[in-house]
Amino acid sequence: MSKILFAIALFFSVQLGIQAQEFQGMAVYESKTSTSDFKARIEGNKDISPEMLKNMEERMKKMFEKTFTLNFDKMASIYKEEEKLDTPGQNNGGMRIMSSMTGGGGTYYKNIKEKAYTIDKEFMGKEFLVKDSLPNLKWKMEGETRIIGGYNCFKATAVRPVSTTDFRNLRPKKEEAATVKPADATKKTNFMDEMDLPKEVVVTAWYTPEIPVNQGPEGYWGLPGLILEVNDGKTVILCSKIVLNPKEKAVIKPSTKGKVVTQKEFDEIVVKKMEEFREMNRGRGGNGGMQIRIER
Repeated sequence: MSKILFAIALFFSVQLGIQAQEFQGMAVYESKTSTSDFKARIEGNKDISPEMLKNMEERMKKMFEKTFTLNFDKMASIYKEEEKLDTPGQNNGGMRIMSSMTGGGGTYYKNIKEKAYTIDKEFMGKEFLVKDSLPNLKWKMEGETRIIGGYNCFKATAVRPVSTTDFRNLRPKKEEAATVKPADATKKTNFMDEMDLPKEVVVTAWYTPEIPVNQGPEGYWGLPGLILEVNDGKTVILCSKIVLNPKEKAVIKPSTKGKVVTQKEFDEIVVKKMEEFREMNRGRGGNGGMQIRIER
């Protein structure tokens, strides 16, 4: 009898293991970054016509309002921006660079078991494969609850380091730092000169234990349930749709195309190229292009 019970227990344990491996889910996220700081500085520039202002606002909306799909199982996930048709006559290369710097472009693969991620990125016409360890976010459970899309969610907060290549993290300089000296009052400046990248930001996440996976959008993970919303003070990423065990299974594997680099190496490459671009513009009589102070 004990052998029969052992065989039954073994059968069910194997079945549960198979089900866990076959389990998949799909979540759609809407990402929106506040552009009020950019707009305030653009609207104050007398050299920008109403038509130019309208075009810039439309471009900013496209850059800072995106839709993503997260396909996940118990151990891994793939996060990818939904593709949109490019506007005719638009500088597609420049838009791809800006899309990459505002959270889009490529695929973001996370492996919770290995605590690692792989992102395929295109920058300046070159393919990169960013491979590194997942950030160790020290979540603090806050005890608050709310309903998101019919799921019971719990609140958690954490302090996250800021990426130097993600323009969504730009914040206005402190008033005393942004004040223009009298001697420079007539000097033409770029509005980006008044922006900073903070060293770190506080993020608030809402997760649901009803979907027991340690997954979430972008690089967010590590909570006892799927993360349905993230807010870092500038960018809000909110889940708008969830499908559990979809009929068509997604392929959840990392990309293998591109030059393999660490996150630090990729960030250094981007910063260096942007600096070269700024110097090139300055040599052509420009105002120096984008100049961003990074707080460290």
